[in-house]
Amino acid sequence: MTDVNTEIHAAKSFNAEAFAMNIARAMESSGQALAAYLKPRENGELKDKPPNEIAEVIKTFSTVAEYWLSDKERASDLQVKMAKAYLDLWGSTVRRMAGEEAPPAIEPSPRDKRFKDPEWKTNKFFDFVMQLYLLTTQWAQELVKNAEGIDPHTRKKAEFYVQQISNAISPSNFVFTNPEVLRETLASNGDNLVRGMKMLAEDIEAGRGTLRIRQSDPTNLVVGVNMATTPGKVIFQNELMQLIQYTPTTETVLRTPLLIVPPWINKFYILDLKPEKSYIKWCVDQGITVFVISWVNPDKELGKKTFDDYMRQGPLTAMDVIEKVTGEMKVHTAGYCVGGTLLASTLAWLAEKRRVRVTSATFFAAQVDFTHAGDLLVFVDEGQISALERDMQEAGVLEGSKMAMAFNMLRSNDLIWSYVVSNYLKGQPPSSFDLLHWNSDATRMPAANHSFYLRNCYLENRLSTGSMVLDNTLLDLSKVKVPVYNLATREDHIAPADSVLYGSQFFGGPVKYVLSGSGHIAGVVNPPVSGKYQYWTNDNIKDVTLAEWLKNATEHKGSWWPDWRQWLEGLDAEMVPARAVGSEAMPPIEDAPGSYVRVRA
Repeated sequence: MTDVNTEIHAAKSFNAEAFAMNIARAMESSGQALAAYLKPRENGELKDKPPNEIAEVIKTFSTVAEYWLSDKERASDLQVKMAKAYLDLWGSTVRRMAGEEAPPAIEPSPRDKRFKDPEWKTNKFFDFVMQLYLLTTQWAQELVKNAEGIDPHTRKKAEFYVQQISNAISPSNFVFTNPEVLRETLASNGDNLVRGMKMLAEDIEAGRGTLRIRQSDPTNLVVGVNMATTPGKVIFQNELMQLIQYTPTTETVLRTPLLIVPPWINKFYILDLKPEKSYIKWCVDQGITVFVISWVNPDKELGKKTFDDYMRQGPLTAMDVIEKVTGEMKVHTAGYCVGGTLLASTLAWLAEKRRVRVTSATFFAAQVDFTHAGDLLVFVDEGQISALERDMQEAGVLEGSKMAMAFNMLRSNDLIWSYVVSNYLKGQPPSSFDLLHWNSDATRMPAANHSFYLRNCYLENRLSTGSMVLDNTLLDLSKVKVPVYNLATREDHIAPADSVLYGSQFFGGPVKYVLSGSGHIAGVVNPPVSGKYQYWTNDNIKDVTLAEWLKNATEHKGSWWPDWRQWLEGLDAEMVPARAVGSEAMPPIEDAPGSYVRVRA
């Protein structure tokens, strides 16, 4: 393996004295990182206790291990298989070192960005380390896959935990086993590590004792200045939300206004990023009177606010305010993610009460049935929810950082480890990216509301089965007769496309299911001017799988937004003169995007 050094071309500029000085500076910064970690613990601001997930990991892996170790022959076969794989790798490596051609024992996926650097293949040391890692992780995944008699939920958790551990121990995450990082370290005489450790200390301090990985440079990304700049006014507020009405840009508008119900897990401005990406601005420019709920970032005092409260003080109150401002009793509605789940629940509540307030409902990557709810189900069982409830009861809220981390773990290589390598090993600060800035702008969740949501939706799946009770009212989605535009995104890890498709059948009225390219965010926030992605339509949504639906679906290039606008006008095309923002009864309180959205966790 003498070619390790010869292939590190950047080593020619190596300066031992400068390297030693930079290593000392990096160690000093790492000490500052440790101090930032310890300070809130010493002050009593933060109390360490073993994460609930540790017990889940041990319990899950114990179940898998019990299957393999309960039979001596089975355990022996397992060891032999692993040993043979390692011997094959060693033999292949020795032949290559002798100058012979030898096929690799295993190769990374072409889509795996971690091993794109040429030296992973040209350098025998890095090639050996990479293949050793891939063989080991493949073996661990097969342990879970081939373990018989394990219930599906335990197997899904084991697969998820194996993937998380595999991603964490990748050789690409360490200086001496990542050729790109090692080249940079030698070429810069360790200056990259100085910058990286400085950022690490800053990120731990920013997280008040926990690591808050920066995914975007906040420079030039200020809410109300560079993002969420569509002109409008807050015309109403209560303790849970502000209601924003946007200033019209057309002389006439659709008679029926639009009420958008965003998720409270995130902030509404995902729909109003920079002007060229803003769905809200696009709707206003399309002649729609737009109202948007901006949820509060709750503190402990709001911890007892329930799902009922969010319905009554959110969409139901917003509808009353819109009627006072516009004179229109009915509205078009749109709900994103959990905001869509709340909207569907509200529609069922209105139907049960026989109140006619809604002309149509649009759902963006929202679930009403959780049978196929995807990777997030690994966090949902009685034990995990009970443990989370105990933590929330003490704090009153679920900290937004915990929910953000759960979402990031669904794509940990892209949203965690790539930034660990780039930020702390390469010393490269991230660029400004509005989407990732929004992703890190987490919100807290009231304990009572979040507990209800987890239990009634993810754990017990009550909404689609007609057994959810909201505000003392039994909900039945089949009584929801308004037309529905149900948008799913093809690569969604949070609201899987097959889950959204399956949920379409529970509504009692006409449903148009549309599948957009890309994922949970980019598939929704896809302005027509970008010319990106595509969407598929197919009127048949009864008793079909997603694969079957796609076989007969029609593909359309570009954004789904114009298709939705056409669908909306097809329901009610009447136009009226553009409306002023607010009214005498509801005078504007402050400029959009309001003050609630500016509160950071």
